[in-house]
Amino acid sequence: MTATPSHGVSRRWRHIVSLCAVLALAAACGNPLRGGAEGGDDGRIVIGASDVGESLLLAEIYAGALRGAGADDVTVRPPVGGREVLVQALRDRSLTLAPDYSGNLLRHFDQDTSATTSAEVYRELPGALPEGLEVLDQSPAENTDMLVVRGDLAAQGVRTISDLAPRCDRLVFGGPGQWGERWRAEIRELYGCEFKEIRTTDTGGPVTVEALRSGEVQVANMFSTSASVYSNGFVPLDDDRDMFPAQNIVPLAAEGALSARERAALDRVSAALTTEKLTDLNVEFSERKRNPADIADEFLAQAGGR
Repeated sequence: MTATPSHGVSRRWRHIVSLCAVLALAAACGNPLRGGAEGGDDGRIVIGASDVGESLLLAEIYAGALRGAGADDVTVRPPVGGREVLVQALRDRSLTLAPDYSGNLLRHFDQDTSATTSAEVYRELPGALPEGLEVLDQSPAENTDMLVVRGDLAAQGVRTISDLAPRCDRLVFGGPGQWGERWRAEIRELYGCEFKEIRTTDTGGPVTVEALRSGEVQVANMFSTSASVYSNGFVPLDDDRDMFPAQNIVPLAAEGALSARERAALDRVSAALTTEKLTDLNVEFSERKRNPADIADEFLAQAGGR
């Protein structure tokens, strides 16, 4: 993060101090270099994104909302990596804010949680976060894991994971490398499903899509806002025993780094996002290859966040 030039800081500081003195409210004004009125440690807001395309799209939406709320120094950093990297950057305050997913975020800090519903996950989340981090209001929009199959298998009466379970030993599953470690025991215990083979493809991306389309795998792990699910005619299976936790979109922030006005702007944006709307935005981004900042501007104009 580039330091603010010292002469600019001095002029700004003298102005703030003078104003506080005139109004006899010095205690209430606060130091603009320490957050509060300016929203960040030096007035800057730096938003991070993971290496998933949707995360970058959400970061641009947050940035536009904050600019609309009066923040004049907002930067979206290019994708910086996975959750571990984002969390560390937020804790050392090289980042101010990042979009995340409630269920995975909770399990990152509390692997023993049994919370699965949206309300349960969000209720437990603040208490699981380490010092220096906070979450804002969660959105009704979710991007949760789901198992998907091709239409021909769905047409045989496979519409839920319970329907799938008796066939699992004859089916090859495709998903990210950590899927077996994370979910193999749970799907066996909860549904009695043991796949013939668990094959590493990718995280709901083009490798997974092609493997399912070609029949190389018959079941795949994808995500509820993925444009590829619907454009390829894949059928999501109902997780009828709630194996996967809720994954509501939630802003994760460095504690105290945002002003009340900035927090309110982000809360309004979160409330306006739905799973259906987020899926549509992902189509614009991943299928039509549009600039994420342009997509964010259009969404915010429609949602009244500009």
